[in-house]
Amino acid sequence: MRKEARTPRRVRCRRWFVAIGALAVTGWQGVVAAAPTLVVAGYGGSSETMFRTQVLAPFAQAHGVSITYVAGTSATNLARLQAQRAHPQIDVAVLDDGPMQQADTMGLCQPLRPAPVYADLYNIAKVNGEGKSVGIGIVATGLAYNTKVFAEQRWKPPTSWTALGDPRFHRRVLVPSISNTYGLQTLLAVARVEGGDAQHIDPGFAYMAQHVAPSVLSFETASGTISELFQTGAVVLGVWGSGRTLALARTGFPVAFVVPKEGAQALLTTACVVNGSAHATLAQALVQDLVSPRVQRILAAQAGWGPTNPTVTLDPAVAKTVVYGADAVAHLVPVDWKTVNAQRAVWTARWMREIER
Repeated sequence: MRKEARTPRRVRCRRWFVAIGALAVTGWQGVVAAAPTLVVAGYGGSSETMFRTQVLAPFAQAHGVSITYVAGTSATNLARLQAQRAHPQIDVAVLDDGPMQQADTMGLCQPLRPAPVYADLYNIAKVNGEGKSVGIGIVATGLAYNTKVFAEQRWKPPTSWTALGDPRFHRRVLVPSISNTYGLQTLLAVARVEGGDAQHIDPGFAYMAQHVAPSVLSFETASGTISELFQTGAVVLGVWGSGRTLALARTGFPVAFVVPKEGAQALLTTACVVNGSAHATLAQALVQDLVSPRVQRILAAQAGWGPTNPTVTLDPAVAKTVVYGADAVAHLVPVDWKTVNAQRAVWTARWMREIER
C-alpha cells in the first residue's frame, strides 16, 4: 500500500504563519471598518483647514472615530441637507445662523440632548435654534476698507452704513448678493438706518437701489474672490465679517474692520445634529465639544469667531480681535431669522429685480 506523501515540516509551518498573518490582517481591517465615520459639513477655505486639523482631529482621536469633512457655503450645504433628507449622509452641519434657522424649520435638525455646557452659553447663541441648533461662534457684520488707499486719498475711515453710497467710492464697493448672509444683513442694516426693520423692509430697498447699487462693483459671495477683489484694489470698501477681515489682515494686506455707528449685525456660526444621523450619539458629543472652552479658544484664535461660551478666557491679544464679552455681544444687532426667512424668497426676487440687475 502506497503511503501518502508527507508535507515537509518547514512548508507546513510557513503555511501556518501565512494563515495567521491573513487572519491578523482581516481582523485588523474589520476593526477599522467597524469604527464609525462622522460626516461634518462646514465652511471651506481657511476654516476647513482649521476644523480638520485643530477641532475635529482631537475629537476623532479621543472617541476612536474617523471624520469626513464636506466643504461648502451655508447655502450649498443647506441644499445638500435637503437633497439627502430621505437618506442623510451628513451627521453634523455647521452653517450661518440664517440658513440654520431654515434647516430647523424644515425639520432637518434633531433636538440637542441636554448638556451642562449649553446652560453657560449666551442667549443669542440659543434663541433662534430653539433647542435644535446652537451658536458656536459670533462675528460682526460691518464694513471692511483698504487702509492704504484711504490714507493715500486722505479719506477718513467709514463710520456708517451710509458710506456704501458715498460717491467717492463709486464702482469700488463690494456688497455680497442677498443669497449670502452678509448681503441680506446689508439690506437689514440700511433699512434700520432709514427707519425700517425686518417687518418694514421698503426703506432698505429704496436706499440700496438709489444710493448703494450704483456704487457697487461686485455682488460676489465667495470669500476667496472677495479677498482677491480687495487685494487687486478693485474694491476699497465692502460689507464683510470681522472674522474674514481679520484673516485677510493677517496676510499682511492693509485692511481693517469697522463697526458702523448704527451697530454691526450679529452673525453666528451655528451647528446642529442632522435628523436621521446614523451616529447621533457621537454627533451630539461633537456639537457639545464645539462649545467647549478648548474649541472655543481655537475658533477665536484661528477663525476670529467670538466665543458663545462666556466662561472662556482669551489671551488679550486674541480678545481684542473678536467679539468678546457680554458687553460686546450686547452691542450687536440681532437678526429675527424667523421673520426674515419667511420673507427671504420674496426679498431675493425683489433684490434681483431692483438691486442686482
